Amino acid sequence: MDQRCLTRIFVLLSLLITFTILYIVFFEINTTTRVLYGLPRVHCMELRHKFSIITPDSNFDIMNFTEDLSFLMSCPPVSNITIKELHRVRLRSCCNATGVLYFTKQNTAVNDSIPYETNSKRSYKVNTEVHGMLPEVFPWRKRALGRCAVVGSGGILNNSSCGREIDSADYVIRFNMAPINDSDVGLKTDLLTVNPSQLTRFKIAKVGPDLLVHRLIVYGNSSIIIPAFSYSYNTQLAINTLKVLRPIIPHQQIVFFSPNYLKKLSGLWKGRGLKVTRLSTGFMLINVALELCDHVHVYGFWPFDINLQQQDVPHHYYDNVGPKQGVHSMPKEFLNLLQLHSQGALTLHLQPCS
Repeated sequence: MDQRCLTRIFVLLSLLITFTILYIVFFEINTTTRVLYGLPRVHCMELRHKFSIITPDSNFDIMNFTEDLSFLMSCPPVSNITIKELHRVRLRSCCNATGVLYFTKQNTAVNDSIPYETNSKRSYKVNTEVHGMLPEVFPWRKRALGRCAVVGSGGILNNSSCGREIDSADYVIRFNMAPINDSDVGLKTDLLTVNPSQLTRFKIAKVGPDLLVHRLIVYGNSSIIIPAFSYSYNTQLAINTLKVLRPIIPHQQIVFFSPNYLKKLSGLWKGRGLKVTRLSTGFMLINVALELCDHVHVYGFWPFDINLQQQDVPHHYYDNVGPKQGVHSMPKEFLNLLQLHSQGALTLHLQPCS
């Protein structure tokens, strides 16, 4: 074999080796890229699908789900406009927080009869004095609420550093006079729920309103919403509270839930499989936000005693007092929120904020 032939063979072998090396390098890079970027994205899609079809009756043991939930929370949040509008239309046509979440002069008249939420055979007749203390209209009558933060009281908010993120929302909803701070839960409040049982503890009739006023003024110009017509024994307490506080803190509007709204909302969710004695106030107000807000961010809704790292957490970020047994079913409500998150209807925050 002459020298020229050997040279050609050598060149061909060299090219073959070079192309082989290039192919191996390219294949390795491509495989690494798929592992680093492709598989997590696929896994996010798989988890969203898995949790988007989860139902309240599912056999849900949080110990078996923390790893998947932790991974899901690391996935970029998805906002599905179609799903959002579907829920908005469903809620507005069924329940209409836009027009009847609470009583106003516009949606209520003197001598109107208000059936109680828990006993429609009993009712309250609106007199001139009570009607005169109702707000004129809703604050969202002329503007969309934009990005809303609904802040629950779950122990996972401890050391979460979510305060700044919460305060950056256009509208912030809080519950049951929960303590506020700038680090973990923020300070801004636009709507605050107060339970009649809390009003009872302040004993305004005996000791005066100072303690309650001192507790409420930290929430700035927030509206304070009370379920005055869920049970008949709460009505006079709520009305007396309104009478006393209205001249003292006029910048904080005190309003009363419409029992008809709450009843219709409960019926909607029972029809969707959430059969509980009574919806929690937190779950109710998340539904309000889904109807009124463009983007809903939910913090501190976590009804379990461990976090996603399987570390113990208190029931609330301010105490470890559990819910009243047999009234709410917060784990079932959480599964529905997880479903809504996975579908892109809202964003659940279960990890510390960056």
